[in-house]
Amino acid sequence: MELNIIVGIICTVGGFVVSYLAFRRNKNKDYAEEGKQSGQVLSELGYIKANTEDIKTEQREQRKINSEFYSRLATVETSTVQAHKRIDTVEGRIN
Repeated sequence: MELNIIVGIICTVGGFVVSYLAFRRNKNKDYAEEGKQSGQVLSELGYIKANTEDIKTEQREQRKINSEFYSRLATVETSTVQAHKRIDTVEGRIN
């Protein structure tokens, strides 16, 4: 009977040791997986930040182009008004 008790105790202790080692192994895998996911998130955030900066740069360039366009448009409108005045003067002389 004592042999049964000794074998039972050895199996119980062995079960605890195996369980602890498995727990520790899975814990390390969890940390590795968590680190990998964290790295992916940081990488994606960097990508988003770079794209945002590109969009801002393009927006500044577009704003500059629009300002130049408005300036040129105002010049053309002024020129058109002067041309209409000259045309009206020429028509007045013809009639």
